[in-house]
Amino acid sequence: MTDQELLDQKCINTIRTLAMDAVQAANSGHPGTPMALAPVMYALWQRTLRFDPADPIWPNRDRFVLSVGHASMLLYSTLHLCGAKAVNSKYEQLGEPAVPLEDIKRFRQLDSKCPGHPEYRLTSGVETTTGPLGQGVATSVGMAIAGRWMANYFNRPNFEMFDFNVYALCGDGDMMEGVSGEAASLAGHLKLSKLCWIYDNNRITIEGHTDLAYSDDVATRFIGYGWNVTRVGDANDRTMLDRAFRSFHDTTDRPTLIIVDSHIAYGSPNKQDTSAAHGEPLGEEEIRLTKRNYGWPEDAKFLVPDGVYEHFQAGIGQRGRALRDAWIARFAGYKDLYPDLADQLYRMQHRQLPDGWDKNLPAFPADPKGLAGRDASAKVLNALAKNVPWLIGGSADLAPSTKTRLTFEGAGDFSAACPGGRNFHFGIREHAMSAILNGMSLCKVRPYGSGFLIFSDYARPAIRLTAIMELPVIYIFTHDSIGVGEDGPTHQPVEQLTALRAIPGLINLRPADAGEIVEAWKLIMQLHHEPVTLILTRQALPVIDRQKYAPAEGLRNGAYVLADPPHGKPDVLLLATGSEVSLCLNAYEKLASEGIAARVVSMPSWELFEHQSAEYRNSVIPPEITARVAVEQASTLGWSRYVGDKGQCIGMHTFGASAPLKELQRKFGFTPENVVAAVHEQLARGK
Repeated sequence: MTDQELLDQKCINTIRTLAMDAVQAANSGHPGTPMALAPVMYALWQRTLRFDPADPIWPNRDRFVLSVGHASMLLYSTLHLCGAKAVNSKYEQLGEPAVPLEDIKRFRQLDSKCPGHPEYRLTSGVETTTGPLGQGVATSVGMAIAGRWMANYFNRPNFEMFDFNVYALCGDGDMMEGVSGEAASLAGHLKLSKLCWIYDNNRITIEGHTDLAYSDDVATRFIGYGWNVTRVGDANDRTMLDRAFRSFHDTTDRPTLIIVDSHIAYGSPNKQDTSAAHGEPLGEEEIRLTKRNYGWPEDAKFLVPDGVYEHFQAGIGQRGRALRDAWIARFAGYKDLYPDLADQLYRMQHRQLPDGWDKNLPAFPADPKGLAGRDASAKVLNALAKNVPWLIGGSADLAPSTKTRLTFEGAGDFSAACPGGRNFHFGIREHAMSAILNGMSLCKVRPYGSGFLIFSDYARPAIRLTAIMELPVIYIFTHDSIGVGEDGPTHQPVEQLTALRAIPGLINLRPADAGEIVEAWKLIMQLHHEPVTLILTRQALPVIDRQKYAPAEGLRNGAYVLADPPHGKPDVLLLATGSEVSLCLNAYEKLASEGIAARVVSMPSWELFEHQSAEYRNSVIPPEITARVAVEQASTLGWSRYVGDKGQCIGMHTFGASAPLKELQRKFGFTPENVVAAVHEQLARGK
């Protein structure tokens, strides 16, 4: 070997040994994949990736996604060796290492920057949270989509502000998960030429060899998706790796899949691949033998030999710094020539809104006939999107039903031929759509995606990651109840609201009328770190008379007193969300005619309500008033926290049925008469 090749190999073996030592110290983790893929990681980061370790969030950096999140030490070792710096949530560079060696020594321990799987926000240089297989590669498609859209919107002659590449390292598990196929199909259709997946074809899963359950011809499959496919027969062949990356860079009409054949080599020839690849430390003796095989000091732990840090700085460090500095200089010139676009770029990257973002929002006068929640939302969304150019999104093939299409002049459809369109067509791929939205949001555009509430089940794994990453993704779910009617129980959501409410950090909004929908969108647009679901009806909702009842601005508190007795304190509380609020108002009027003092509380968001002070919550739902009736066309699970042990909940205790809406309402008790009867039961019990 030449001196250069020896230094390259020393750096690769440093990545390997740091991974081995960290997993052994934690007595937990996956050393095999980092050991096998260290040459691939080194070739990409040291020779190809456009990334500045000193500024790991500069906007035009290449994105790297470790979809095989169990191989997290591969990324932590590399971030440490290249000297990546920490950045906080305010985009401030702290001057501290993103991954200190001490944190590598504390791999998988509490408060370490090196958790078991990479976590966005926790560790600078980690572009997305990964772990559940398939999510990382699907998210990378969203990054590539956002990159193409931003390039079309912001780039000008001689001012290429966005042209970054997206790389995702994946394995057999990623390829088996359905979401990767959904996302790969869409990526090929959109010809996302800045996207490169690197597939570690090591033929090993937790249960053993992939022959047990997997015999796909992955190359043929991806050629069928419309990808460029190339192969590297040995993960240690850096010459062929460089050639594969050149093939990616030279391919301008489709995404690229690089299939890399790898084999995990240990000191002991009898060591089995499966255990170390998937969750078992090597053991001290095996580590000594492996280090001996590398020509490494056998008893040295967490060793970074002389020259390794300096070599990384001379490679990715120097290249990344030059690229970043050139971009900053280019942005200064861009700001002079295109101040408007430069201002938008800055605001978008810092999750700020443009001036006048809320101008010309529609107003909805009181109307007993009303309009559907989805229709009111469509009007608000279109008004907002005119004011916020990077508010972009679409549907999983349901835009005509969810009313999420942007219809103003110039909105257009995003496609391979039209990368500036703002309407996205994700196809019937709810899971991939939601992961793609995460990738788009990670690039700082403001994405939304829509579907029927029942299909949130298909999207839930990605929504969960949205919440973990604290991304302000907007999920619009319509057809929110048994109001779907004749479509029957397969399409009528019953348990979905409960499931979404169970996700920590996710704000769920189920507005009662068009007025609340306007307020919901105003709230949504100002969120920086909270994802939200906006849950809307297909059927018409009366527009509440806000001269008679409380203003819709109360939505921002999650729950508010909509109607109260004209005199004195209420005897009973009626609590409801969405379409059932108007139902409770009807019951309220009937009770008033009987001389019963009732209070109607609109509760569009349990999460926002729980964020309020105890004083405010008690003012809306007074503890001393125990006669309570909650009404919601969904599972009653969770309502006990608001109705208490003595209250009653009118909700769904079974699946729905196929019938017209009014028949279903009568069958399942969603009528003013049934609410009034429940109130009488509550008051009688109290006496």
